[in-house]
Amino acid sequence: MDSIFNLSFEWIQYDFMRNALTAIILVSPLFALLGCMVINNQMTFFSEALGHAALTGIAIGAVAGLADPTWPMIIFATFLTGIITLLRKYSAASTDTIVGLVMAFSVALGIVILSKYGGINKYSKFLVGDILTITTGETIRLAITLGVVLLLWILYFNKLFLVSLNRSLAQSRGINVWLVEFIFSLTVALVVTVSIQWIGLLVINSMLILPAAAARNIARNISSYTLIAVGISLVSGISGLISSYYCGTATGATIVLISMGFFILSLIWRIRKGR
Repeated sequence: MDSIFNLSFEWIQYDFMRNALTAIILVSPLFALLGCMVINNQMTFFSEALGHAALTGIAIGAVAGLADPTWPMIIFATFLTGIITLLRKYSAASTDTIVGLVMAFSVALGIVILSKYGGINKYSKFLVGDILTITTGETIRLAITLGVVLLLWILYFNKLFLVSLNRSLAQSRGINVWLVEFIFSLTVALVVTVSIQWIGLLVINSMLILPAAAARNIARNISSYTLIAVGISLVSGISGLISSYYCGTATGATIVLISMGFFILSLIWRIRKGR
């Protein structure tokens, strides 16, 4: 029995696993909070586009000769968010059309630059991510990011929630709808960009969306919706980290599979309850 117990907690003795666990505990509520509002504001495609467009930021960093492309990714994501916001405001095209066009252009641009100057294979780690490589200093960066998001959540939640319900009503209440949406979009962009090297651009949107989508099937009000999403995100993150250690699989993708399991269970529960 002792040997089984020791085997079950063997992973905790390693520094890289403890750092990864800390990162999961920080990033899970971060993704859950944003995921709830991403779904409420029908911005799932937007967050997906940001993940793929990070490739261009990586390419810009490669051309500039930077070993760490985080800042070029952040700058490009900020620029992209501004472009999408302006096009949504002044273009006659629908939001999903605008996001699709911008994503297609940015991904193509990133591939062209990397194939010409950077070498795509060298940056394949950003496709799948590796949270096991996160350092103590980087977890501090995540903690600061979580603190900023919580502050914005406190300051802008009511306005953003009203905008997600009825933009016209929000405007009649004196809310600058475009400013609120831009601040939220920029927050999503920064969080996705900062996290992508550990989560992977291929799965990061799933980690953002699935816990909130599962919670929406169960929750009866906005408070329970948020709390359930955070709970599912934490459980999926921690169990996915431990499972990936013993199974030798990619951590981000393993977390997504467990989150999908929660979504399926929540959907079955919703169907059985007839909701």
